[in-house]
Amino acid sequence: MKEKKNTADNTGEEKLHAAKSALQVVREQQEAAQRLMEEKQAELLKQHEEAERLEREEHERRLREERIELMRLKQGLIEESETIHEEKEEEVKLSFLKKISNFFYHNKWWLGMGVIGAVTVIWLTASLLGRSHPDMIVTIVGDSYALGEESTVREYFTSFADDFNGNGKVEVEIHYIPYTDNYQTNYANGVDTKLTAHMQSSESVIIICGPDVPELMKTTDVFDDLSKRYPDNNYVRDYAFMLSGTEFSAKVGLGFNALPEGWFMAIRTPKKLMYTSEKAMQETHDRDLPVFDAVVKDLSGE
Repeated sequence: MKEKKNTADNTGEEKLHAAKSALQVVREQQEAAQRLMEEKQAELLKQHEEAERLEREEHERRLREERIELMRLKQGLIEESETIHEEKEEEVKLSFLKKISNFFYHNKWWLGMGVIGAVTVIWLTASLLGRSHPDMIVTIVGDSYALGEESTVREYFTSFADDFNGNGKVEVEIHYIPYTDNYQTNYANGVDTKLTAHMQSSESVIIICGPDVPELMKTTDVFDDLSKRYPDNNYVRDYAFMLSGTEFSAKVGLGFNALPEGWFMAIRTPKKLMYTSEKAMQETHDRDLPVFDAVVKDLSGE
């Protein structure tokens, strides 16, 4: 019995030893294969690095030769170089449609700006051509919303005007510039800019002014000297036809004495300005002067 047991034990040990030996062999084979693969990778890496080194050295050598050749060309030692060659890009031939597409693609921003500019010019031209030009324009410069926006001053001047533009009806426009004695208010509302632009154009020569208008406007250099035209008129003060004491306020629908002291009416003297010629302003002056005379006569009770 003991012999059988010992025999069985020996057999088990032999099998275990054999299994261990097989695993060891497999492990050794794997390790050998791994070492071989690492050696091959190391060799490939070494070859790659060597190839890069050789290529880099060759590139540096060519650069040195080209620099030498370039210096020789610049110094006139040689006329042509066998080392330096101009590389010409092969011209790509495009179809007609492709050329058009390519042009629009590379110039889309400029074309877009051009289109916007053209549309703007066309719109402005159409607006000017389609705009109805009134027979005359009367300008109000002063701080009176009631006079500038709520009165019937337009209808009052229309009653004295004629169909100057020949469109079959009499049209008078009122341009109201709310000028005050407050600089900040004028600046915030853009009043100074509007007044400057207006006084540099010839669209309107008859002006109704408040007492706070700039002192530079209160001169016969800007307005006609009315004392020569109406020498016996009690309401004339040099360039100004004073509206205080007349029925002007009542005639334009504001009631008697609605305007404070200092408001006056004047007519601009023709001269060359920034936005107009003296000839153009003279034409406006000659056209509107009879209306001015009619208003002066009406308010003077003549």
